[in-house]
Amino acid sequence: MTEAEVPANPPKVAGEVTLHVFGRTDVGQIREHNEDNFLIADLTRQSRSLLENDRTQTVGPRGNVLGVCDGMGGAAAGEVASQLAVDIIYDVLCADPAPESHDELARRLVQAVEEAGIRIFNEARADRSRRGMGTTSTIAALMDSRLFLAQVGDSRAYILRNGQLVQVTRDQSLVTQLIEAGQLTEEEAETFEHNNIILQALGTADSVQVDLTFVDLRRGDRLMLCSDGLSGMIRADEIRQVLLTFADPLQACRELTDRANAAGGHDNITVIVADFGGSGVFGLGEGDDQLTYRKYTLVDSGQASSATVRVGPTELGSPAPNASAAAEPRRDSLRLRVANTMLGAPVHPPVPGSDPPAKTSQSAPDSVRLYDPSQDPISIPVSGIPPTIVGALVILAMVFAAVAGFFLIH
Repeated sequence: MTEAEVPANPPKVAGEVTLHVFGRTDVGQIREHNEDNFLIADLTRQSRSLLENDRTQTVGPRGNVLGVCDGMGGAAAGEVASQLAVDIIYDVLCADPAPESHDELARRLVQAVEEAGIRIFNEARADRSRRGMGTTSTIAALMDSRLFLAQVGDSRAYILRNGQLVQVTRDQSLVTQLIEAGQLTEEEAETFEHNNIILQALGTADSVQVDLTFVDLRRGDRLMLCSDGLSGMIRADEIRQVLLTFADPLQACRELTDRANAAGGHDNITVIVADFGGSGVFGLGEGDDQLTYRKYTLVDSGQASSATVRVGPTELGSPAPNASAAAEPRRDSLRLRVANTMLGAPVHPPVPGSDPPAKTSQSAPDSVRLYDPSQDPISIPVSGIPPTIVGALVILAMVFAAVAGFFLIH
């Protein structure tokens, strides 16, 4: 998967764009609460309905938005964070007149995600019982045949085109950084003990860096958004086969969640499937057919410019590396300590009464800024560290985890 430059003058096709869509969320087999939420909305009609008549939509001048948010934080806090995220993003995108350009829609999308992050962070600071809550956010928006994706965390977006499934987002996670650094293989990542640690989330810091990417849609494209409760339990080949087999998005969503549950259902499971068509979308073989991870850079102001966490792409067809374990307060606290130890940060105790996950706040291309439950973020440079030292830290961290786990059990 390679990055591609955004075309200076993107082609447009006259005519309408339609989508047939459905979404489903499931608590899974282990968790007591469902902390995931999803968003499917027609911004022109200002409708969030999934009634049968609303599952086929025509893209109007305000556009349409689809999104998955995977909450974290224990008790009901994760559910609060993910619900706040989808509500705030929807409200912000509905507040302004119809966008006049791709840039304007992209900027609003980034600003909506950033606004959600600030408000969740302030809510967590104001209520100690919700301290440490946060959520991933992978949001897709379109106003014609150009689909924008704004990502924070490790919820994923895939496109199925002409029988091929391509992941068009990059996981902002510890495991993908280790894969990129050559410290883990794809096979090792499957069983890596700390593969549920992400590098940033909405609400865990007062700012986030939104990874803004795009896809120029083709007639017949199928989009799937999902939380890691799905992508971490089912291999990409199996996801592809389900999406090819079940033509109705409702049936595809049901089959995917059922299979994730059958595989163990270690986490909440959320999935959206949307099919695109209409005369306003290119047919296969027309225009630029490149389908890959493609960054979109806003060109005319620095207010909400795209910034990405430089994490390594997950090759399609390989096992999904980020299966989550059951949420257990002491275990999640241990994961946070291991993450800090691996990257050389001081270890901070969890906030009493909270269930802090191993989730992290804002990251930059040359640093990883870990979430500290005491609300004292620390920026740790990671570029330039010799691979042998990184490898040694990984080994030491795993030994530390085993010893700490022994004492926790006994």
